[in-house]
Amino acid sequence: MKDNVIISLADANYFDLLNELIDSIKRFEESKEIAICIMDAGLKKEQIEILGKKVDQIKKAEWDIEVPDSKIKGKEWLKSQVSRAFLPNYFPGYKKYLWIDADAWVNSWHSIELYLKGCENKKLAIATSADRSYGRVLRAEWVLGSFARIKSQNYKHAKSSGFSEKIAREVALKPHLNIGVFSLQEDAPHWDVWQKNLKKALSSGKIWGSEQIAMNVTIYSDKLDVEILPAYCNWTLIEALRYDKKNKTFVETYLPNHEIGIIHLAGKNNDHIRNDKNFISKVKTLEGDIIEKSLRFRN
Repeated sequence: MKDNVIISLADANYFDLLNELIDSIKRFEESKEIAICIMDAGLKKEQIEILGKKVDQIKKAEWDIEVPDSKIKGKEWLKSQVSRAFLPNYFPGYKKYLWIDADAWVNSWHSIELYLKGCENKKLAIATSADRSYGRVLRAEWVLGSFARIKSQNYKHAKSSGFSEKIAREVALKPHLNIGVFSLQEDAPHWDVWQKNLKKALSSGKIWGSEQIAMNVTIYSDKLDVEILPAYCNWTLIEALRYDKKNKTFVETYLPNHEIGIIHLAGKNNDHIRNDKNFISKVKTLEGDIIEKSLRFRN
């Protein structure tokens, strides 16, 4: 059995994206040393057959924490917001668990190595939604001239998920941890604390985003160890990508223009890319010109 595993989840609508993620992993020679496991949240039989030839295991995702039907509303893919906090229960026996959302793909293996290295010594390895290329990370509502009311994603989600004012303030001004890509060791203490906080979030708030605020609370309020990785390990601001024509790869906006490790097509701004595999984007090159290029993985 291999020591480490990469895990993702999808329903039938995200099958193409998941399939591309797997292909983006398996093209690297290093991928032979790591298992790939999939959680099924509504895949079709023929899709499972295709994936079964490429991955080590496929298991049905469950509601590991009870959630009322009034919140689920038939959206079984929302299990991804719950089941990722229970990965060792689904696929036991691995030393390190690396989760990658199905709407992401691997551009450089270097980031995979950083995630696996970063979770050593029982730390959470994760990137944030804050970076010099991303611009504004907080919103301010200006009142009475020079006074401002700060609006924070962490604060808003903590309050709507039922956490106390004290906890909401503890996480409010911290860099938002993006749970779309993360890694943990099997015996890391984060699993239990994350599950506790997730249960709290699910009891009061929406399913969507519950796992993310629960992990932010786990790190910033419960003060568990974290290794915060560079944004290029989980790049979400797609319009800020640059293309290096010389090396034929996507890179970060500013010097040293490090190669993007994982391109994550998350958010409503990227609906058109996720929904149409043939969509062509306009991308700025390092030389400053504009080229037309697909941002989906093409094997």
